[in-house]
Amino acid sequence: MHAYAAELSQELGLKPEQVDRTLALNAEGATVPFIARYRKEATGGLDEVQIQTILDRAEERAELDSRRDTILRSIEEQGKLTPALEKALKAAKTRTELEDLYLPYKPKRRTRAAIARERGLEPLADLLWKQEGKRGEDANGKVKPFVNPEKEVPDLAAALAGARDICAERVAEDAGLRREAREVCTKRGTVRSDVVPAKKGEPTKFENYYGHEEPLSQAPSHRVLALMRGEEEGVLKVKLGMPDDEVKALLATRVVTKPHSLFAQELRAAVEDGWERLMGPSLESELRAELKERADRQAIGVFGENLRHLLLSPPAGARAVLALDPGLRTGIKLAMMDATSKVVETLTLYTERSADERARAAKLLEAVVKKHKPELIAVGNGTGSREAEGFVKDTLKAMGSQLPVVSVSEQGASVYSASEVARDEFPDLDVSLRGAVSIGRRLQDPLAELVKIDPKSIGVGQYQHDVDQGLLKKKLGEVVDSCVNAVGVDVNTASPQLLEHVSGVGPSLAKKLVAHRATKGRFTTRRELLKVSGLGPKTFEQAAGFLRVRGPEPLDASAVHPERYPVVERMAKDLGVDVGALVGNAALVRKIDPKRYLGPDLGEMTLKDILAELEKPSRDPRGDFTAPQMRDDLRTLEDVKEGMVLQGVVTNVTAFGAFVDVGVHQDGLVHVSQLSTKFVKDPSEVVKVGDRLTVRVLTVDLARKRLALSVRAVQEGGAAQPSGRPAVGGATGPGRMTERGGGGGPRQDSRPSGASSKPSGSGGASGGGRPAPGADKKGPEPFNNPFRNLKR
Repeated sequence: MHAYAAELSQELGLKPEQVDRTLALNAEGATVPFIARYRKEATGGLDEVQIQTILDRAEERAELDSRRDTILRSIEEQGKLTPALEKALKAAKTRTELEDLYLPYKPKRRTRAAIARERGLEPLADLLWKQEGKRGEDANGKVKPFVNPEKEVPDLAAALAGARDICAERVAEDAGLRREAREVCTKRGTVRSDVVPAKKGEPTKFENYYGHEEPLSQAPSHRVLALMRGEEEGVLKVKLGMPDDEVKALLATRVVTKPHSLFAQELRAAVEDGWERLMGPSLESELRAELKERADRQAIGVFGENLRHLLLSPPAGARAVLALDPGLRTGIKLAMMDATSKVVETLTLYTERSADERARAAKLLEAVVKKHKPELIAVGNGTGSREAEGFVKDTLKAMGSQLPVVSVSEQGASVYSASEVARDEFPDLDVSLRGAVSIGRRLQDPLAELVKIDPKSIGVGQYQHDVDQGLLKKKLGEVVDSCVNAVGVDVNTASPQLLEHVSGVGPSLAKKLVAHRATKGRFTTRRELLKVSGLGPKTFEQAAGFLRVRGPEPLDASAVHPERYPVVERMAKDLGVDVGALVGNAALVRKIDPKRYLGPDLGEMTLKDILAELEKPSRDPRGDFTAPQMRDDLRTLEDVKEGMVLQGVVTNVTAFGAFVDVGVHQDGLVHVSQLSTKFVKDPSEVVKVGDRLTVRVLTVDLARKRLALSVRAVQEGGAAQPSGRPAVGGATGPGRMTERGGGGGPRQDSRPSGASSKPSGSGGASGGGRPAPGADKKGPEPFNNPFRNLKR
């Protein structure tokens, strides 16, 4: 059994054999998606999250053991490794415990205590530390032998000062004392922030954090990151408030066990100095780092979940799409794509220069629509989007056309347009036209298009530039891999960027797959994948089940793994049909008796998956696409009035609420307190990116371009507007009015930082600005909010 299996199983509440087999499979080269999908019997049906958690914990244990070995070697080389210390180091369960034990032996700069030792004062420090002698004895007589002007100890006071320095360092480096002090500080400490003197009186986006203080243990991720950003930008001074008096009293109780001893007062002074000068600042730095790490992990978790739901947004699918990338001065960039995503025509339409040019642009748009007959029109939601939508709808109305117009997030489209990937795909297209193509393809298949863009540029996170970039990259990579493998990939049409996320493939092999199909022609069977250079049996095992090949073998286009083809062939034979007749025939599949096919190498869980896939082969887990129904009479924030009930699409979920696109170019905020009539601790518990929400408008702040919305108000007061117009959407569960659906992904603003339509903050609790400033544009989440006086 793996060395960590028993320990991790206890920590995670799993069976030791589940952990052991998971670690063994991973050691053999199996990926998380492969283990979760095709090795369920081995792991007892663990899902991807559980498997990844096991692997992460095992990696942490390995790093801890490596550090432990380094520390043991270091102390042994110093000749100070005692049996008791070795036992304590081997028993340490955390990095903090290890480092506390190592601290007295850790190489350090020349400290005051080290200088005192050089001056021969350690025996005097031992007298203080051991609390020998009683009050009333000759203290000067015990100290006098240590006075030595040649060693820079000119008098009794200097000797005692040096002894106190040694004792202070002992206090600061004692593992047990540090542990107790850390516990008190964690429970009682606070995080404080205030404006730096140079910024007093100046309006800043961090004003809500002037004079701010809250418990260290309760500070939420988004506020911690906002505080630290404010400090980084030179506006705030952030400091941890430590319970100094409480800690000093605790330490004195632990150290000064003989209060009537000869040097008790000297030792008490050393304890206070040890805390104030050494241990306190050290623990503050340590706790601050832990606070940041906790905030990072929470923010990264929010980003990962938002990204997952965005990538798994329902695709419009194989439909011809006319895509428009709005622009005011530079014109609207148009890209027409057929049902296979091939670009068949591009144009630039100028609608804002003059009435004649607008009329000319309308004729060009009408000609494109009549020629290519698109089924959907995608309009990017950046600068000029409402003007572009209005132009398109006016033109369609004049034509008598009912074509759906869908607002699509263009966040990150400019990043893609200028990337090497875009240049390789469209070397002859202008950068701005590539952006229009990306917008259209996002509507056709969000997953296939968004994998080409750095996830940090997609705009569904909080403070992604402030968090640990290594952890962020790891998490987002896991999310993208999980989504790609959950959906499956057509090996004959997928881009290299999509293929590289398939289990076992990677960037290098993805390019080889594309090069092979370019030179040898399309793949007709999964077995032909083995002809690709670098794709051997092990890689084939990992990847084949997630790669779809449409050809003569019907199972090749399904999620049934090739290793299970023989059992499906047996099923078909027993039913008296060929495999092709069985695949997709639900009535036949239901006639199969599963018990006949169970065996040592095929368990119930895998068999259940096979039967489900045979019944609905190549089913897309993302659901069906439906265009969101936005009100045509609302085009700008000025059109929105308090009390209106609207339907919107969730574009971002944060720790303090959800941002919702209601079709006016400015996302509104549903604060966490307004998400339900029931108490909601975590917004992600009730809403996801892509959800449809029915909301009531609470406030419209035109000056700051903010929109405050409420689901709770709809639930409490009914869904009819003052005008009597019914609300769109419906309840999907207690305390929740949402509808899962597509809608082209999240709506983000592409304006540059500081544009007039942007809020000064990150669209936090006090308003309805877009989330992008809190993510890409580095603005804080305001602490105060319009709902602060409402009961929850």
